[in-house]
Amino acid sequence: MNDPIIPLVAVGLISIACQFFAYKIKLPAILPLLVVGIIVGPVTGMLNADDLFGDLLFPIVSLSVAIILFEGALTLKFEDLSGHGSMVRNLCTVGVLITWGIVAPVAHYALGMSWELAFLFGAIVTVTGPTVIIPMLRTVRPSSKLSNILRWEGIVIDPIGALLAVLVFEYLVATQNALSHTLYAFGATLLVGFGIGASVGYLLGQMLRNNWVPHYLVNTAVLTLMLGAFAGSNLLAHESGLLTVTVMGMFLANMRNVDVDDILEFKETLSVLLISGLFILLASRISLDSLIHVGWGSILVLIAIMFVARPVSVFISSLGTGLNWREIALLSWIAPRGIVAAAVSALFALKLEALDYQQVDLLVPMVFLVIIATVVIQSLSSVKVAEYLKIRSAAPNGFLIFGAGQFNRMFAKELRSYDVPVLLADTNWDALRLARMDNISTYFGNPMSDHASRKLDLTAYRKVLIMSPYKQLNPMLTYHFEYELGKGTVLGLSNNEQQQRPSHQVSGSYTKNLGLFADGITYGKLASWVTKGAKIKTTRLSEEFNYEAYQLEYADRALKLAAIDTQGQVTLFTTNNNIKPKSDWRIVSLITGDKKVEPVFIPVETNKDEIASTLTSEAKPAAI
Repeated sequence: MNDPIIPLVAVGLISIACQFFAYKIKLPAILPLLVVGIIVGPVTGMLNADDLFGDLLFPIVSLSVAIILFEGALTLKFEDLSGHGSMVRNLCTVGVLITWGIVAPVAHYALGMSWELAFLFGAIVTVTGPTVIIPMLRTVRPSSKLSNILRWEGIVIDPIGALLAVLVFEYLVATQNALSHTLYAFGATLLVGFGIGASVGYLLGQMLRNNWVPHYLVNTAVLTLMLGAFAGSNLLAHESGLLTVTVMGMFLANMRNVDVDDILEFKETLSVLLISGLFILLASRISLDSLIHVGWGSILVLIAIMFVARPVSVFISSLGTGLNWREIALLSWIAPRGIVAAAVSALFALKLEALDYQQVDLLVPMVFLVIIATVVIQSLSSVKVAEYLKIRSAAPNGFLIFGAGQFNRMFAKELRSYDVPVLLADTNWDALRLARMDNISTYFGNPMSDHASRKLDLTAYRKVLIMSPYKQLNPMLTYHFEYELGKGTVLGLSNNEQQQRPSHQVSGSYTKNLGLFADGITYGKLASWVTKGAKIKTTRLSEEFNYEAYQLEYADRALKLAAIDTQGQVTLFTTNNNIKPKSDWRIVSLITGDKKVEPVFIPVETNKDEIASTLTSEAKPAAI
């Protein structure tokens, strides 16, 4: 194919198609990406990454890995490690060495690899993959403690495993005094990585804190400076750039008064594109002959990784952490490999090929076999393992509420008083600050972002309630969470205010999700009722005071919100259900006063000054 534009565009289109397919069937995207990469590469010969990029292939892979590691490090806040930091620390230090020490000899004897290449392979497969662990955790539903351990292990272990692979590679390429050369490389890598990483990270933090560059240039400036630090580190100390960008991201993420949300969102988008393209390109380079050549010894290696190395490393790492044997067993089973293992193996394979190193053709196929085996086997079996161990969390009973206005905070506080998990998400910090003062769990940001997909644990929430004034964002969140959690899991307030205008008509499929609490209940109505003094009250039914008596007592002055049965299960009142509460049930209602209160209508176009004259400052919507 003479025109390189066509295969480049094809890679982009195929990668997005694979991502969407994985999203629909709720499997890690890595699987369709790998399969398609093998099909378009060695099977059909439609794509040849070496011909397409030539000498640029290695720099592209190298820079892509740097961006992916930097983006992962930006999500690592030290405060999030509290309570399980010792287990994460042990898994990422002692656990790495144990895995490396077990896998390398097995690879040497089972595959016939040289000792040097076997230790390089062992170092590469020590890393797990956060991009495949997080979707798995949503299905498995372990405790939040185990979820956090697995999530942060995946983030922290990537640069550590990559650094270990760098040291082994330095030993491989050393022509003389290999041990002293490796120790020197280790010291130089640590010195340069931590030195430049911390320095440039601090510089970037000051740049963001003091607004040294215009807002529209921030993302570009951070990206280019990060890549510059990566390249500069590699010049000073061979392959120290991976450690540099990791330290830089961690330093930046933990600086006070530095907002990295916009940067993180940009890097997440870029990482998704790079991960998708990289997997297809790297898989397309695998030779079918090399896959066949690995032979039956590969089965022994997989068994050693999954059934020996991981359990032993988890058991030893758990000593003194207080984890019970069931928790240790589940941690031992969940350790899928991901993009960093694939990219780092391809990175060093390219370098070793340039040096005509023997047996290098075994490295990438074996790493990809480990990725496929761990993802497929563990994805399909982890739920059964968790159920057998009896540590799978019960079916979720909580609510994720988008919007943190005053009514939402009141409703969340009332539900929490009955031990119902509730989390408020919003892009308005002032509204969330008030929620946090009431000890309500919160998420600051867009709950459908890639950052939320890693940080936001949805295992405790069975319903998503869209109750915000953000008219453009509400439908997008509805579609997003219906794909994530399934049909019928998302409910929203009526949008009558918009439907009065033809230009704001919405689709019928979206309208079916509207009708929370009662017909015609909008965000504006709830805000106005609360402004006029409406309070949330929970009433317990009994044989003497049954549901009919409740309706007669409150008539038009109560908006029924939810019913809580004797088992603590919550059922929301909507226009589509017909709840018949029984004796000993509780009804949560918004009591509007002695008589029916007519709401204050707030048009979408109303400016803030007009709203201020209509509402008290306490009851203003979080954003207009």
